[in-house]
Amino acid sequence: MPLPEDSQSPLIPSDDTNDGFLQDLAEFIAASPSPHHVVESVKRRLEADAFRNVPESGPWPTEPGRYFVVRNGSIVAWDTSAGCEPSWGFRIVGAHSDSPNLRIRPHPDRSASGFRQLGVEVYGGALLNSWLDRDLGLSGRVAVDSSSGHPETFLVHIDEPIARIPQLAIHLNRSINADGLRLDPQQHIVPIWGTGTSEDGDLLRWIADRHGIDADSILAADLMLHDLTPPCLIGADKTLFAASRIDNQLSCHAGIQAFLGACRDGASSAVPVLAIFDHEEVGSESQSGASGSLLATVLERVALAAGLSRDEWFAALANSMCLSADGAHATHPNYSQRHEPDHQIKVNAGPVLKFNSNMRYGTDAVGAAEIKALARSLSIPLQSFVTRGDLPCGSTIGPVTAARLGVRTVDIGVAQLSMHSAREMCGAIDPPIFSRLLEGFFRTSPSGKVA
Repeated sequence: MPLPEDSQSPLIPSDDTNDGFLQDLAEFIAASPSPHHVVESVKRRLEADAFRNVPESGPWPTEPGRYFVVRNGSIVAWDTSAGCEPSWGFRIVGAHSDSPNLRIRPHPDRSASGFRQLGVEVYGGALLNSWLDRDLGLSGRVAVDSSSGHPETFLVHIDEPIARIPQLAIHLNRSINADGLRLDPQQHIVPIWGTGTSEDGDLLRWIADRHGIDADSILAADLMLHDLTPPCLIGADKTLFAASRIDNQLSCHAGIQAFLGACRDGASSAVPVLAIFDHEEVGSESQSGASGSLLATVLERVALAAGLSRDEWFAALANSMCLSADGAHATHPNYSQRHEPDHQIKVNAGPVLKFNSNMRYGTDAVGAAEIKALARSLSIPLQSFVTRGDLPCGSTIGPVTAARLGVRTVDIGVAQLSMHSAREMCGAIDPPIFSRLLEGFFRTSPSGKVA
């Protein structure tokens, strides 16, 4: 995303905090159309800062250092070098790599009325109408047979307009503007990717040809569609940022930037941990979801490798804290009645603490107080979000992480509009401010002092 030369309006700070941050965020999102690409993007940044990949099935490193573990579409990184001691506990920032989208079915090829089509399944709570009349690319991973007898995988990232879901013309649905658009996921959300019959279009064979492999070697695939519109600054004053997958790749990017910034300075007596999970949009109940064993297993192995006893391990957990970083709802100017009137949320007004008395968010008074004190020390404004009492509340990885680990957890994020759309929008000032707050959290010792 080349940012406009005149994008430095008076409303966008031109200080070092914002210098190049949105450009880097745009490049991160563009390079990460699937959860597996998010992991790859984070992995590359970690390796560039001398972090080492640790296979879960192998022996755990006992020497202090910089490490990360990958499990499918999830990644956990930590730093025990430069005086970061597991006995002091962990400072964890959690986010998620997945976004609502359209996933390719195992047998994708179908046809109707002279068009080749792709069978898809809706993943998560997608705003289906936002996927209509968009040029769509293809991404994910493919598992192939190998001489070792164990499947090998490779990533697929095709940024070409290979698919589209056309709307029905208004001439054939005259009441749509009065009655609203109603979409059946099975019948109406079926992308077109060419003309002919299903026999004319074999998606997996087409992918194999693109990658120079034998189509018969493909055993399975996790594939999905993504919008091809590039991230950009919008608005006459360039104070808004629009992109696909802001929920939650903005938090992933803010998290990795904050994590690396803190680790470069060896800034915490507690161990900084970045945990990015897959499958949050569908409940986190998976091998690589936040409800699974990944984070708890990694932290325990880190503690054991440092020589902590089981009693000391539990004491370290009690001294730990987690920030669940995920998108927050900005007050929609056209639907202000859908928001809690005493908790109006604005873009470009600072990170948003999220509260829910029924614990759909993990924030409590003590955790909120710690983050408010930290934000005050960094001169960062905060906002507070609650859902209307007559509307159901969404959730995050926050409550499941708190329950799984027993650590104090605070839910926080950047305000945005069009959440779960194929293309979302937030303020241009908020992302670098959010990352600065996360870095301050990584630098905070269990005593509450910022290094």
